[in-house]
Amino acid sequence: MADRNKEMNADNVTTAKAWYARWWVWALAVLLAIGIGSALSGTGTADDGADTAVDYQVDEEGNRAEKKEDAVPAATPEPTAEPSAEETESVQAAEPTVEATTPAPAPAAPAPTPEPALSVSQDSAIRSAESYLSFTNFSRSGLISQLEYEGYSNADAQFAVDSLNVDWLEQAAGSAESYLSFTAFSRSGLIGQLEYEGFSTEQATHGVDTVSVDWYEQAALSAQSYLDFMGFSRQGLIDQLVYEGFSLDQATHGVNQVGL
Repeated sequence: MADRNKEMNADNVTTAKAWYARWWVWALAVLLAIGIGSALSGTGTADDGADTAVDYQVDEEGNRAEKKEDAVPAATPEPTAEPSAEETESVQAAEPTVEATTPAPAPAAPAPTPEPALSVSQDSAIRSAESYLSFTNFSRSGLISQLEYEGYSNADAQFAVDSLNVDWLEQAAGSAESYLSFTAFSRSGLIGQLEYEGFSTEQATHGVDTVSVDWYEQAALSAQSYLDFMGFSRQGLIDQLVYEGFSLDQATHGVNQVGL
């Protein structure tokens, strides 16, 4: 009996080991393990993708909310159409054409106008005017009058005088010196004499003020000249000198010099 029980237990053990050792049991276990691993792997990937794709922000109450951003579509560049041959020709025709221009030549300088030929009388009047100015002084009008006195026409005389380069201020100064070389004058008397000779007031004043003159000495010379051909009282001679243009002080000095 005991041996029988041992045999039955051995059969049961053999049967139990044979159930686990069957191949389909292990295949089924492998398939279940693969399915469970795939399910777990897919869940993790989906969660990770969701966490990556969705951005969250925390509101004022501390709740986690999904942050939505407006998607800005990327600008798609429009294709550039190349101009046709007709459009290219139209643009080229519209553009102004710059032509190289040759600068105009500078105008030639006008030829100098030839001076008119002098007549015989004009040439002679010019030479006569130059001759007079070479030994004495004249005003413009005085020289014209001198040429007319010589027989030249007024036109030839004026032409001759105006053809010369004459400094009339210098002529007035020379004439003033010439008068003072042979007679005595007061300043105003000498200016009056130059104006009588044809100089302007400006020319005569310039001529008199240019020369170096001692008017007190001129008053003494003038007083002596008067006494040489007639008698005068002291006061009469002083009055005559004042009339000639000397100042009272100059006239008194001149009379005192001659002994009156």
